[in-house]
Amino acid sequence: MRRTLIIVATAAGLAGPLAAQQHQHTPGMQHGNTDSAFAAVQGRGKDVMGVDQYTSRHVFASLPDGGRIELQREEEDSAGVAQIRRHLGEIVEQFRRGDFSAPFTVHAQDVPGTQVMAARRGKIRYTVRPLPRGGEILITSRDARAIEAVHEFLEFQRSDHRVGQR
Repeated sequence: MRRTLIIVATAAGLAGPLAAQQHQHTPGMQHGNTDSAFAAVQGRGKDVMGVDQYTSRHVFASLPDGGRIELQREEEDSAGVAQIRRHLGEIVEQFRRGDFSAPFTVHAQDVPGTQVMAARRGKIRYTVRPLPRGGEILITSRDARAIEAVHEFLEFQRSDHRVGQR
């Protein structure tokens, strides 16, 4: 059975346009503060995603109508780039179907926002785009409750993956 890691983008705020916020892993956070719970998330993420999380860059950008998640290798790695792109494509297909089992697998718990995202899947648009060392998922919606759920999901991802602000 093939498992997939989830990395998602989301919107910032429910009312009015807001500036994009970008977040990424920072090397000190990745290697300096590794406790057993964080190491377990990173290990499950590597198993599910197929690429080492410690050597991949994650950026979460919040946008008024949704957001984006960027996932790229930190160094040249053609096999890793191809794997990231496959992974992001699989995630988008799962989310479109309302399947959020991958986040449960990575985090070993129910992930906030996923029930509403599944229920409102028809009101959320997911798009994958390639980037030089990986790719990104764009998430857009006009539905305030869907955006709120994506916010919950993104905040959890930032916290559990210990993504620092740029």
